[in-house]
Amino acid sequence: MAACRALKAVLVDLSGTLHIEDAAVPGAQEALKRFVTNTTKESKQDLLERLRKLEFDISEDEIFTSLTAARSLLERKQVRPMLLVDDRALPDFKGIQTSDPNAVVMGLAPEHFHYQILNQAFRLLLDGAPLIAIHKARYYKRKDGLALGPGPFVTALEYATDTKATVVGKPEKTFFLEALRGTGCEPEEAVMIGDDCRDDVGGAQDVGMLGILVKTGKYRASDEEKINPPPYLTCESFPHAVDHILQHLL
Repeated sequence: MAACRALKAVLVDLSGTLHIEDAAVPGAQEALKRFVTNTTKESKQDLLERLRKLEFDISEDEIFTSLTAARSLLERKQVRPMLLVDDRALPDFKGIQTSDPNAVVMGLAPEHFHYQILNQAFRLLLDGAPLIAIHKARYYKRKDGLALGPGPFVTALEYATDTKATVVGKPEKTFFLEALRGTGCEPEEAVMIGDDCRDDVGGAQDVGMLGILVKTGKYRASDEEKINPPPYLTCESFPHAVDHILQHLL
């Protein structure tokens, strides 16, 4: 893939790229921005506060989350969701009517992913409720190692109900285009940095951006061989990606 014309924007994944839980990736505080994330474990405000505690110089309008995209979709569809998200993410849905649900929204919510709750969602879907997946990540990185993401649970409900989820987060094209809207630039003028070869890099390259894969977070050996075209660049960590951008793309 050829280098993009006159780079104007850098989109940066958060979890696994800039930080892993409450620890910053070494050197990552010196950041180019804007920041995009699929995280559903916490609200945008909580995420902002945590990043500032890790000494990232960042403002709220520089963060675009899949929770933001999900809320926008719920408001457009005017549905009442059963929210399968972490309790810490609920503030981002303040004001959304959830009584007598007629839709199912799934994010990463380990405390909710048990038989009784999933069966309730299953029955709603059988009755015609739409399934909205905030994202379908296969797994993510925690301090104690890799852990299942929401993708396997979304896929289980799709299989059981013979339906297809609407996905609002990465790697969906609409997510990247919406994130770029506030930058005033085209996909060909932007680069995405992330640790997920499919959702971060593959998704970005599908809309015409450059994709840089970093070997931190959920990265596993040979991930760069799992997508076609391959990443524009694979490097050790976020600071190395920034160095390449400063030396070769600006």
